[in-house]
Amino acid sequence: MTFRALLLALGLLLGLSGMAAALQPDEVLADPALEARARHLSTELRCMVCQNQSIDDSDAELARDLRILLRERLKAGDTDEEVLDYIVARYGEFVLLKPRFSARNAFLWATPVLILLAGGILAVVALGRRGNSAAAPLSAEEEAALRDVLKDQS
Repeated sequence: MTFRALLLALGLLLGLSGMAAALQPDEVLADPALEARARHLSTELRCMVCQNQSIDDSDAELARDLRILLRERLKAGDTDEEVLDYIVARYGEFVLLKPRFSARNAFLWATPVLILLAGGILAVVALGRRGNSAAAPLSAEEEAALRDVLKDQS
């Protein structure tokens, strides 16, 4: 085997190793349709340990437990939505990689915008009040004192 062929083989092995999922052989369902549904659903669920990986990609024990739980629910006859609802009820909405749209989530996303709008309105009102207050005219005594000061400086 030449050096070039050895480098090519090593490159292929390294390239393919990144594509391997954390799924263990004993977790795979016998029914290909159920397994396909399980794989699709597991890409939508967050590993609570890794937090930025799906349970499909994570090697953590909790991710394994979630993969097994997901497959058990599918074998029991749950729909995809029922499986997700069950897991969300058990672990909270944080387990979803893509959170569902709800009034609470909309409020959380809108809060920074609302704060910026309120701050902008307050700034406009404050600047408007400052600009509207005209300076009171000087009295005759103040004008005389001002003239004296200006004469002294020239």
